[in-house]
Amino acid sequence: MKKSIGRILTSSIACAISIGAVRAQQGTPLTTEQREQRLQTEKELESVAIIERKVMVPMRDGVRLATDIYRPKNATGKVPVIWVRTPYNFNFWDVRNGLPADMKAALTAVKRGYAYVVQNERGHFFSEGNYDILGAPLTDGYDAIAWLSSQPWANGKVGTTGCSSTAEYQMGIAAMGHPAYAAMNVQSFGAGVGRVAPYYEQGNWYRGGAVQMLFITWLYGEQNQVRPMFPSNTSQEDLIRASKAFDLAQQLPPVDWSKALWHLPEQDILKAVDAPRGIYKDAMPIDTGGRMIQRTPGDPAWYKGGLYHDDMPLNLPGLWFMSWYDVSVGPNLALYNHVRKMAKPEIANEQWAVIAPVTHCGYTRATEDTVVGERSMGDARLEYQEIVYSFFDRFLKAEKSSRLESLPKVTYFTMGANKWQTSETWPPAGAQKITLFLSSAGHSNSLTGDGVLVTSSPAEDKPDTFTYDPMNPVPSYGGNVCCTGSAVQAGAFDQRKMEARNDILVYTSEPFKEARELSGPIEPLLYVSSDAKDTDFTVKVLDVYPDGRAYNLDESIQRLRYRDGYDKPMVWMEPGNVYKVALQPLNTSNYFESQVAHRDLKQQFSTLRPQPKYRREKL
Repeated sequence: MKKSIGRILTSSIACAISIGAVRAQQGTPLTTEQREQRLQTEKELESVAIIERKVMVPMRDGVRLATDIYRPKNATGKVPVIWVRTPYNFNFWDVRNGLPADMKAALTAVKRGYAYVVQNERGHFFSEGNYDILGAPLTDGYDAIAWLSSQPWANGKVGTTGCSSTAEYQMGIAAMGHPAYAAMNVQSFGAGVGRVAPYYEQGNWYRGGAVQMLFITWLYGEQNQVRPMFPSNTSQEDLIRASKAFDLAQQLPPVDWSKALWHLPEQDILKAVDAPRGIYKDAMPIDTGGRMIQRTPGDPAWYKGGLYHDDMPLNLPGLWFMSWYDVSVGPNLALYNHVRKMAKPEIANEQWAVIAPVTHCGYTRATEDTVVGERSMGDARLEYQEIVYSFFDRFLKAEKSSRLESLPKVTYFTMGANKWQTSETWPPAGAQKITLFLSSAGHSNSLTGDGVLVTSSPAEDKPDTFTYDPMNPVPSYGGNVCCTGSAVQAGAFDQRKMEARNDILVYTSEPFKEARELSGPIEPLLYVSSDAKDTDFTVKVLDVYPDGRAYNLDESIQRLRYRDGYDKPMVWMEPGNVYKVALQPLNTSNYFESQVAHRDLKQQFSTLRPQPKYRREKL
């Protein structure tokens, strides 16, 4: 299959000089010190909290969700609620180690004057019903907030926190407008974003119309609906006792996803590893109907679940945590800007964003020398817990907080300079756009080719051509990824071994004569042709060091059948025709040193088939 890329790429780059919601996996071998810490935390929690475990909270259709409640013992009045809903195992007893789980999150909340409530989504662990991603239906969230806010010990205000799937349900529920829902802290929340212009990912299921493979590996351990359950008349006392013997966590056979994800057809990957049946491929008795891999980006089923779409209202104070090496920083930033533009004015001014140089949910794992992949980010620590609680103190307790009052609307980390910066907007105020063009003598293939990035349009059009072999696709190597097990490690990695391939086109700028910060969206525009009727084009932006190391910053992909729009009829290519294709924006904040340090900006182009990372990667 032969493909070519015309000489013009318009790349608009803006230039400008957990709370731990769910405990770590239970059953991990513990040191003597860790065991003692667990026991002491549980003992202290029992001394300061009223504890109610395995409360089965009813939803409007009769399904009951397993819920643990921790609230201050000596509260002088009613207290606000921090509510955490999750598909993951929060059992208070670590069955495999035979002692309490890590209860620090509950203890911290209680000591700060909050009730801390953690609840399983329907269809998981002790909760009843059938599972769908984000704990759909949305009415479960509304009903849970109504129940919590009406408890005699509650002050009528509920806030939410969590990372990944413990965060992504929050936006859809916020759109329902329950008056008791007072504030949300969403961390690494991409899979909850269905559509927000210009992204159309249906919860990270797609990137540029191509299926991202992360959900294949993730659903292997999440979609099982054949699981042990207790009779509906089992008493709370018996459920608590049983949870010391059965946490209901499945232990599936291990899978080498670096090999398993090569299976074709794609819809049979889970079947090939003998995964449980469920929403990935099978019809299920849920509102969306399941069969996720068989949908197109515009399928009506996406609008029946728990996703947030940009035609839904969202008027709720928000604290948004994102990261440069997460799977969805682009849609995350777009949604943050969307809320600041579309919410009621007073709510639009109550949105704060933090963008960290870490991988998915890696915020509190940053150290004084944070290494992401192979690249050091320096000291990337931030006092996340203080920021989160200052946010909740204001909106759940109506207390002023100096930390929140002094927090700019956007706090972002600039890689390369390795420092935190602030702005009142994203992109940063004062940013200026630049346009870069692809240029070559027609031989930009691989790192040894003649491709360059220039600031003015080349005088001659000399297309670059490469042959794509679908049985030898360009594999993922690092990047903005999560949840793929052994297949891909997230982060920044030296891409030179990938650039040795002839099916990658490489364009590199001259070393910068002056240091430059690039912070904002990068918008690729390609002119392409192919002798295939459909294919994918990908783009990756790299930072090149003096010694030749080339670290990936972000990447994107476009499946050509959707080039006219994801909700429009598919269109095919014809040999000899040239098509103008705009890819969804990439995003970064990166500092390039001056010519003395020889830092270049590089872009790569190629294509791929479904393969380890999730089909949006190599260029």
